[in-house]
Amino acid sequence: MSFIGISASFRGGRVVTRRACNPVYSLRGSLLRQARTFSEEQKTYDGDLRPIKGRFDLSGKNIIVTGGARGIGYSAVRAIAEMGGNVCVWDVASKPVADFASLADEFNVKTEYIQTDVTNPEGLNGAFNQTMTHFDRLDGCVTAAGVVIEGPFVDCEYKPVAKLLDVNVLGTFLTAQLAARQMQKQGGGGSIVLIASVSATTKTPGHQLSPYNASKAAVRMLGQAISIELGPDQIRVNCVSPGYTDTELLTPFKEQQPQRVDLMNKAPPLERIGNRNDLTPAIVYLLSEASSYTTGTDIQVSGGLHVGRVDVE
Repeated sequence: MSFIGISASFRGGRVVTRRACNPVYSLRGSLLRQARTFSEEQKTYDGDLRPIKGRFDLSGKNIIVTGGARGIGYSAVRAIAEMGGNVCVWDVASKPVADFASLADEFNVKTEYIQTDVTNPEGLNGAFNQTMTHFDRLDGCVTAAGVVIEGPFVDCEYKPVAKLLDVNVLGTFLTAQLAARQMQKQGGGGSIVLIASVSATTKTPGHQLSPYNASKAAVRMLGQAISIELGPDQIRVNCVSPGYTDTELLTPFKEQQPQRVDLMNKAPPLERIGNRNDLTPAIVYLLSEASSYTTGTDIQVSGGLHVGRVDVE
């Protein structure tokens, strides 16, 4: 049996009590606080209001991310792991960034990496079957695999354009289809997040990206169309549309065309280029229960570029 010491002194006309430090009491207090936290999550306020803090948690959810070896895709991978989600990456690269190797231990989650090409149906089916040997169910999917080519519309050549459309449109379509079939099969709903682009809805200043514009417009429309079809199964489908984003793809511009990067920093109304940290909160929101009544939408993370731009000389 343990006793808690209490002392008292008289100060300024009032009694001041002190509770002596006791390890057993400290542990008990911690457990009580934890229990109160759990019970708070079950409470409702003003009729139906529930605490919001835990609704962004991804603990125990199993999520596929295509194009997750680096760039925007990897930022989604790390954010999912940080929020407690298990994640399987599909990417054409032979290996992901070095940071990937530490995610499982750092966040106590399951991580898998599968090299595959999203334009190859047989390879995709193989990647999916392999994924489901690690996961008992599928809760989410993020389609971040994508490529870009730039140049005047009249000079675009067939093979590069066909490759771009295969990756950006067909790869997204086939991946989302596999995810949706599994979610329908297992029941219980799920969330599919398609990475579109501000280029789906506006011509970005300083760029000639007609094939890319067309492909991302297709992705955005795909999201809207299948959100209606899959809604009755409680499968939510939404898009995230980045604006100018500072990734490794920007490195050649920084070195060879610094004026282009300067434009990216000046044109958005918020007058800066975005970074991957700007995108991950939207992705986590759409994967989590916080967005349980959100489907068919497109979250533009563009610094305001999708509605207009600052006049740049």
